[in-house]
Amino acid sequence: MPALVAANITKSYTNGRVETHVLQGMSLALSERELALVLGPSGSGKSTLLAILSGLLKPDSGQVSALGEDLWKKSRANLEKFRLRHTGFVFQGFNLFPALTALEQVMLPLDYLGLPRRTVREMALASLEEVGLAARAHLRPIELSGGEKQRIAIARALAKKPQFLFADEPTSALDSVNGKNVIDTLHRVARVHGATVVCVSHDTRLATDADRIIQVADGRILSDIKQSGALAPHVSPCAEAKNHE
Repeated sequence: MPALVAANITKSYTNGRVETHVLQGMSLALSERELALVLGPSGSGKSTLLAILSGLLKPDSGQVSALGEDLWKKSRANLEKFRLRHTGFVFQGFNLFPALTALEQVMLPLDYLGLPRRTVREMALASLEEVGLAARAHLRPIELSGGEKQRIAIARALAKKPQFLFADEPTSALDSVNGKNVIDTLHRVARVHGATVVCVSHDTRLATDADRIIQVADGRILSDIKQSGALAPHVSPCAEAKNHE
């Protein structure tokens, strides 16, 4: 079965008397060890899609299943536990704390898992080593380049070995070389760790390095293509509902 399935999800926002339909019945199925790139212009719904797939935002209708579990049938507490255990996030603005070293940044989410301090430190160092920044573990964000900051953010998301990694515009603030390093790291996360990696962007430079390209516009999926050229199968809402009977 796919690792992550969205079936006919919709989302709208109301401002006064104006209702904006952001997602209009999107359905897709994502596999483990896959880097899926969601491309689309600003306002296309890609960031809203990412938030719903990751369990941060509830859809108005439709279903999201991760590891065979319906996310939005969980209580808030259980959903938070699921995200803590199974998901990692990488954001456009890095979201690093100015006063913390690179090592402390990566250790931070591991502390919530209740692991021994020595284990947390070892896991954080191993994650920094994987993104090539173990030698800079003692530095703070002001001492790091933009590309290094983003790789620290990836190390932080990667440290707990999540099954899902969600990246929102991870290369928008980076030049071509650093952007390529970041997407290569995300690809390695999918291949080596078996994670499902979902990256939303308007940066078409990333397309050549993704396993799968999903083009969205106006809240709908325009195309869903694997790099081999074969169309990735969409999951119909009826088929998904049948799988959960």
